[in-house]
Amino acid sequence: MKRKPLIIGELKAECPLIQGGMGVGISLSHLAGAVAKEGGIGMISTAQIGFREPEFEQAPIETNLRCIGKELEKARKIAPEGVIGCNIMVATRRYEDYVRAAVKAGADLIASGAGLPAKLPEFTRGFRAKLAPIVSSVKAAAVICKLWDRHYQTAPDLVIVEGPEAGGHLGFDEETLSHLETLDYGKEIRGVVAHVRQYEEKYGKKIPVVAGGGIYTRKDAEYYLEELGLDGIQVSTRFVTTEECDAPAAYKQAYLDARKEDIVITKSPVGMPGRAIRNRFLEEMKKVRKPVTKCFQCLEKCNPKETPYCITEALVNAAKGKIQDALLFCGAKAYLAERIETVHEVMADLT
Repeated sequence: MKRKPLIIGELKAECPLIQGGMGVGISLSHLAGAVAKEGGIGMISTAQIGFREPEFEQAPIETNLRCIGKELEKARKIAPEGVIGCNIMVATRRYEDYVRAAVKAGADLIASGAGLPAKLPEFTRGFRAKLAPIVSSVKAAAVICKLWDRHYQTAPDLVIVEGPEAGGHLGFDEETLSHLETLDYGKEIRGVVAHVRQYEEKYGKKIPVVAGGGIYTRKDAEYYLEELGLDGIQVSTRFVTTEECDAPAAYKQAYLDARKEDIVITKSPVGMPGRAIRNRFLEEMKKVRKPVTKCFQCLEKCNPKETPYCITEALVNAAKGKIQDALLFCGAKAYLAERIETVHEVMADLT
């Protein structure tokens, strides 16, 4: 069947697929531009986006802010007519500055999770960017909608529901993550849709709901698009093993080599559970603390004196191909990767 386009106000993506943001250095201009060129929505992760620049170590935040515009510009050259946005974590230090840099640089969409983006409408006032909070529960969706309604007289332009099979930091406790086989997450998603509908009526606009987390096959996509009747899907892990992904070859190979038992839940330095590929680094971090010698100003609530290791250093190592000394975030179905595909092949298969 032919998929309906994903329409967010005046934005239109012919393919109802958002490529999820993957930091550090995994979803930058090359991947986002390729997805947008194919008719989906390409997302650039702003997490330590400037890590390759020579001045990054001395001035990480300022370097990152400058590189947001640089990456958006490169993505636009790949897909001049495409929909391209930025994924910005609420937990980011100087979050407001990152958001303002992205909208000033012309991002079409700001997707924001890893915390509640309570003030996102304030930081984007006067710009055309559409706003998409990333939530994991009806409760979180309700809080955001209520806050935006009360303080800014607005509602989200899009809601992204990220489930427990996603990669990276997760908005679920470890107990929930250990019992996925008994979890009916579709019920939670339906609850989010029902809640959002109230605000559609109030603000006279369609608010699409998109789901992500564990979407790897066509069957997965059909469940969300047809059985749940959602407006779109968010896919991240499947794009890692594409030619266009910004990750190095060694990172992609780690996905190809991963078995199901290699996909594990780990606790990130900031206390949140996350999903990653088991490697030497994760095994070592179970036994010893790796003192932080240089702070890269990444997360608001990170205390370098107490954190078990520097998450920026671990993720930069991944983005540079130092696989055994890295934190390799991934989705629950990363082990399904068997070969390097193209973005075109992935999107044709899913939608």
